[in-house]
Formats: sequence, structure tokens, C-alpha cells
Amino acid sequence: MIPSTTERIRLHTRDGLNREIDDRIHESVAFHATAAPDALDRRVKELNHEWDIERVMETVMSAAILLGVALTVAVSPWWQVLTAASAACLLSHSLFGWWPLLPAFRWLGLRTPSEINHERYALKVLRGDFHCLPHFTTPNDRLALATLEGEGGICCDDEMPPDAADLHVVMQALEVAKK
Repeated sequence: MIPSTTERIRLHTRDGLNREIDDRIHESVAFHATAAPDALDRRVKELNHEWDIERVMETVMSAAILLGVALTVAVSPWWQVLTAASAACLLSHSLFGWWPLLPAFRWLGLRTPSEINHERYALKVLRGDFHCLPHFTTPNDRLALATLEGEGGICCDDEMPPDAADLHVVMQALEVAKK
């Protein structure tokens, strides 16, 4: 069976390494919860530019395929083996999440897009990016809010946000970001 897109790499990564990656995410969120706001902003920007394992794999495999084609033309037709093997690895990764360099790249700390997003959105929750978003649970709630806003009501309250340095708040932010 073909695994889900969001879990296929974690399924082919040893459990201890997955836990280490999750622990680093938790440590980063806990650290940045107590850091200055500019440090939190800087980390979110870093996460926006972080190369995930998918992008690295696509780059490496594309380069290997192009190299195989060039060597086939310039040196020997036997280099088609490199092209075929690279294409097979690319297909294996796209379907099942496995490729030969996966353990090495995970060990080097490359993360999945979901893992990067988990940290990014936990930090955004702590930063207050979603503070004024309404919480909808039913269609009736949406209708009631639309009616209230149509009558000049407000869509978010102005209560004080919880202290981001509180460990409980960090844990909540991580849980919210997982969903």
C-alpha cells in the first residue's frame, strides 16, 4: 500500500531519529517562546527558506539523471544505468517515500515539509499570528458571527494573550500546529 504523502518519509526513518527531530522542534519552540520578538521573527524567516528533504532529493536525483544523460552522450552508453537507477529511485521515493540516501540525509538533519511546518506554525501561534481568527465549530456559529459583524459587532475579543514563556502554552502551540 502507498503511504500518505505526509508520513511516507517518517515511516522510512528509524524511530530514534524521528524522536530526535521532534525533540529539536520542541526545543526550538520552547527557546523562541522566551526569546525576543525579533529572534522569533528571524526563526520564522529561516524556516521559510529551509530546504526540506523533498527539495534536496529532487535536486540530487535530477542532477544524477542529467549527469547520466551527459555521460551517456559523452563517454559510453553504459552510463544509461545511472540515469535508469536515478529515475527508479525517484519513482520509489514519490510512491513510497524511500530512496537510498534517505537515512544519511535524515541523519544530517534534513526535515520533511510537515516537520518544518510544525515548527513554523507553533512559532506563529506563540507570536500571536492567529489571535484574532474566529473559532468556528458549526455552520450556525459562522452564521451567528456573520450576523453579529453585519450589525457592527467585533469578530475577536481583546483579552490578554497567554504568556508565551509558559511551558503549557508551548505544548499547546505544538499541539495546535500538528492539526
